[in-house]
Amino acid sequence: MRTTIVRILPILFLVVVGLLWSGCRSTYYSMWETLGKEKRHLLRDEVENAREDQAKASEEFKDALTRIKELTGFQGGELENVYLQLKDDYEDCELRASIIDERIDSVEQIAADLFVEWEAEIGQMTNATFRSNSRQSLTRTRERYNQLHRAMVQVRSQMDPVLSRLNDYVLYLKHNLNAQAVGALGSEMGRIEADVDVLVRDIERSIEAADTFLKTFEA
Repeated sequence: MRTTIVRILPILFLVVVGLLWSGCRSTYYSMWETLGKEKRHLLRDEVENAREDQAKASEEFKDALTRIKELTGFQGGELENVYLQLKDDYEDCELRASIIDERIDSVEQIAADLFVEWEAEIGQMTNATFRSNSRQSLTRTRERYNQLHRAMVQVRSQMDPVLSRLNDYVLYLKHNLNAQAVGALGSEMGRIEADVDVLVRDIERSIEAADTFLKTFEA
């Protein structure tokens, strides 16, 4: 079983993020500006955090798949323990998906606010060359951001059917701790393995999109 503190920390993150975005964003941004961080710095930080959470999600889904594979070869011992371990793996994946939801929301909001601010500041420029160059930079940044955003949203949507299938495994095993249940899960192995493999590959593509954005985004 995972320790209590490991479970609580991600939940606290969700609560804090929710409180921040349910309050006044101008106060939030002002607080960070006093610490030397502008919106562009916050966007970079959140993209990096989203990238890290996607990488963790990839490992957690692979861990769940490995647990199921181990279960299909189960020969004896305490099946209850195996069920509890699989349940932990599923809950890790479910919680990580919720964290990624919050990360995407945060990235979306900061990016939207940054682009609005950027547009307004371009309008304040009197030098035509500066104004033109800045608008071109904004256009390129928006294009790369849109590519990143599409990749993150697509990956997150693909997690739901895999989570649903994992939940089926957990619930079925919960009420059928016997060899027949293990056999039934084994017959479904190909489907869950294919789903996880596709999800992991798409997560890798999303991480690559994040890397590309971070390399070209000046903050």
